[in-house]
Order: sequence, then structure tokens, then C-alpha cells
Amino acid sequence: MGSSKEPDTDRHGCPRHHGIGVSPGLAAGPVKRVFPRVREPRARFLPPERNVADEAERIRQCAADTAQNLELRASLASGQGAEVLATAAQIAADPTLIDGACELVHTRSLVPARAVWEAAGMLADQLKDMGGYMAERALDVYDVRDRIIARLLGRPAPGLPTPDREHVLWARDLAPSDTAQLDITKVKAIILAEGGPTSHTAIVARELGIPAVVAAPTTAKLRDDDVVLVNGAAGTVTVSPTADQLAHAARPIPERTFSGRGQLACGTHIPLLANISDAAGASAAAEAGAEGIGLLRTELWFLGTTSEPSVEEQTRHFVDVFDKAPAGRIVVRALDAGSDKPMAYLPTGTEANPALGMRGYRMSRLYPDVLARQLEAIAAARQETGADVWVMAPMISTLEECEEFVTAAHAAGLEQAGLMIEVPAAALRAGQMLAAAQFASIGTNDLSQYAMAADRLQGALADLSDPWHPAVLDLISTAGKAGAQQARPVGVCGEAAADPALAVVLVGLGASTLSMTPRAIPDVAAVLAHVSLAQARELAGVALAATDAVQARTAVRDRMEFLTDLGL
Repeated sequence: MGSSKEPDTDRHGCPRHHGIGVSPGLAAGPVKRVFPRVREPRARFLPPERNVADEAERIRQCAADTAQNLELRASLASGQGAEVLATAAQIAADPTLIDGACELVHTRSLVPARAVWEAAGMLADQLKDMGGYMAERALDVYDVRDRIIARLLGRPAPGLPTPDREHVLWARDLAPSDTAQLDITKVKAIILAEGGPTSHTAIVARELGIPAVVAAPTTAKLRDDDVVLVNGAAGTVTVSPTADQLAHAARPIPERTFSGRGQLACGTHIPLLANISDAAGASAAAEAGAEGIGLLRTELWFLGTTSEPSVEEQTRHFVDVFDKAPAGRIVVRALDAGSDKPMAYLPTGTEANPALGMRGYRMSRLYPDVLARQLEAIAAARQETGADVWVMAPMISTLEECEEFVTAAHAAGLEQAGLMIEVPAAALRAGQMLAAAQFASIGTNDLSQYAMAADRLQGALADLSDPWHPAVLDLISTAGKAGAQQARPVGVCGEAAADPALAVVLVGLGASTLSMTPRAIPDVAAVLAHVSLAQARELAGVALAATDAVQARTAVRDRMEFLTDLGL
């Protein structure tokens, strides 16, 4: 059992570990393991002569120093790294954590290190119970906990090694703040024994272009200075690679650019679109040559505010994005609130399992006017900019929900109204839904977790929540066939579209467009250009015939020998 199969040997006879590739590329080098995390302090109590108020104040001071250090690092970082460090700094200053630890010192006379450990554990458990995005914050809490405890004990903070040469970084899991501080001039690749494809590490590795493999527990056997070859697309880690393999990995890969048209070898056009969240993302998509926006996430504008943005505020946001976006369609996802993205002004009550509760379009059952106002803002921005705007609803499960959303969008003046296929029921009934909607877009992240009943943020179950799994591909195939029957476009906007080999399979299953992070577009375009539609369909059949995700990925890649020449 576990999130990857046991090690085997490659065709050169070299030991090979398997995990999940989350950032493509080939890189080799000696392994350097991260410094160990803080061990759990013993539950010791303060001796009578120690002043509890002074000990509590030590916690506050060490927490403040930790927050200040993280804030400084955030100011020196950029992009996703800066956001991660800023989040960690906020947690270090969070009264819930600090007051909780100080209370344990006052009420139970716990030594400060133990008090911080227990208070952080309680806060992390609360976040885990919320699921999804909030559960992912638990890792930030553990990171901050360890940093505060290290200061209390007068020890260096755990985390990244600082070798003076290029290396492959190994960790059981990386704290978000560690990921944000990676030195890309030294770190050639990343291997995590745990983690998942939507973890901070995966996101940052893709942003930085560092090959990365996660959910590879058997790599825990690796030692410092073991030489390994990491294939971030195939999800493999080869130990003691041959000289030829090392030479191949060291070959400079020509920087790929995108011509502006995704096309198969047979000439079939597969538009390559971008996933974005804001105007900066729209500019990045335009610079990458994306053929449009396949997913505009809107909930980030609502998170962190104490009240719902007005129609006017939302309209300004949309106008800014539409003006900066590349030419082509702009697919807006209606507010995906709830579950891992709770909003204080849209309470849903206590939910035992928020991921299966009030989220996405279902929030309209409680707050129908929120969707109405958002559609009004989208329509106003479209009118002002003249953009080709499509709109889709997340978490659609029934034909009734689909019809309700399409009717509401049309009433707002938005003719291109569709649904996201994230729930297996929507995939299985896609034919009926596409008779009512103008298009569909498959969210492979959620579709995988719901199909396999495995939280996509649970690293220990990463092998189940993998879009390469044939069961997930079956659902995608069903949706693709429904799109063909109804003559409606069915795209993919989940992380799966950014995997060059899987992109070919998705096209073979009927995906008419692919949407991804802008950085992935050139690689996906290069791979699509090597296969015809007939070959893509044949490779899709190979994946469907497999028994698990690892076998599907390996079997498809074995038939795409040109991937190694492309450095993928």
C-alpha cells in the first residue's frame, strides 16, 4: 500500500522509484536532505521558581521574532513565494496560536515549547476539519510551530540545507516557507516522500520550472550524496544513473515558445488556453501567447474581505482582467465559495464534511442573489470591453442545476453558459446537460478526488487522487463522447492539462480545448505537435486499458519515445 509502487529497475538496470510528477523536466545531481523538523517536546511542567508570566512573554517574543523574520523574507521574495511567506508570517502573529500557547503556560504550567506544540496541534486540527484549502494551511501552522520552538530552545530553524553546489533536494514534505525560499541556482530538482499534486511545493515548482516528483515514499531510503536522475513528467527517480543518462539530462533543452496555435500533427486545432485568477495572470497569459482564458477563478476577490464586493467593484475587477487578457474567449468560473474557500459573510453552518456540502453552485440555495450580482458584473464588464465572455458554474451535479444556471446566465445577457464537470454524476449525465448548456469544462482536480473518494490535499492518498487513474479517465471519456454527440465543446481546465503526456490522452478522450498555467503551454504545444488525432485516440485507449495510474502513465510514455528528446 502507499502512494507509489515499489522501486523497480529501468531498462539500464538502474533502481527506479515512482511517485507523481508535478513539474516536468529532467535533472540529475547528488541528494541533499532537508534538516529535520523539531521533535515533539516532552510534556514537562515549569518548576515552582519559574514565573509563568515571564515564560508566556518568551512565547510572545519568539513568535514576534519569527513573524518579523518571515515578513522580511516575504519582502525579498516575489510571486507565489512571497505569498507563502506572508501567509506564514500571519500565522506566526495569529492570536489564536499565541494566546492558546500562553494560556497553556498559565493554566497548566507547561514549558513554553510544549505549550506551543499543543496549541499549534489544536489549531492545525481545526483547519484539517475544515478540509480543502483550509486543511492545507495546517502545514503552515506546523512550520511556524517548529520555528517558534527552535527559537525558544535556542536552536537553528529547521529547513533547507545550504550546500555550495547544485543538488537534488529531498524532504518528507516541505514547509511552504521552505518552498518559497528555494535557490533555483542550486536546487535542480525536488523529491518529496509525501505531498500531492496541488501542494505548495508542486505549485511553486511549476512556477519556477524546477522538475519535481511528490508522493514517492520509497525515496526515504535515499541518502545524502546519492546521485539521482529526476524525471518530473514521468514521476520517476532513478538512482545511480548511467553516464549516458546523465549526459542526456545535462543536454540544454532549447527554450520553447508557443506560436499562438495549438495544433496536432494532422493539423487538428486544439486551442491552448490559460488558467488565471487576476489581471496579472491575464498579462502573463497574453505574454505566453495563450489562445484565450479557459478558467478565470473569481473567488480570490471575495476571500479575505468582510463583506461581499459590490457589483461596481466586481465589474472593475472584470474590466481590468478582460482588458489585459489575450484575444480569444474568456471563460469565467462563477463564485466557487464554500468548503476549502469559506467566506465569513456567506455562512453555511457547521458541516461534517464541507467538501461534500454547500460549495460552488450549491451556495445559490442559500444566497441566490450573490450569483445574480456576479452575473450582472460579468455582463457589464463584457459590455464595456467587448470581450468574448463565456461563463460556467462550478460543482454542478444535476440537470436541474445546470438548467437553472444557464437560464440565469442568459437572463443576464451572457449567451455562452456552461458547467464544470467535477462531480461524477455530471460526467455520467453529460449528454443531458450539454443539451441544455453551451459547453462544459472538466475540472480534473475535483473530479479525481470525488471519483476516488480521496481528498486531493491528502498526500497519503495521492495515488488515488491522480487524474491518470483509468477510472477518472473513463469519466472524462464519457464527457468527451457526450460533447461530440451534442456538438458542444468540452475542455479541460484542471491541472491534468498541464501534463504534456496526459494532454495527449485528454485530446484522445475528446477534449476540444486545454487550459493550464501559462508556463506549461509551450511544452504541451510541443508534444501535441508530434501526434495525430488518431494516435492520440490510440494512446487514450492504452491509458484506459491500464489497471492503475502508474501503469497508465508508464504505458503511454513508453509509446511516446520523443518525450525524452523534448526533455519531458
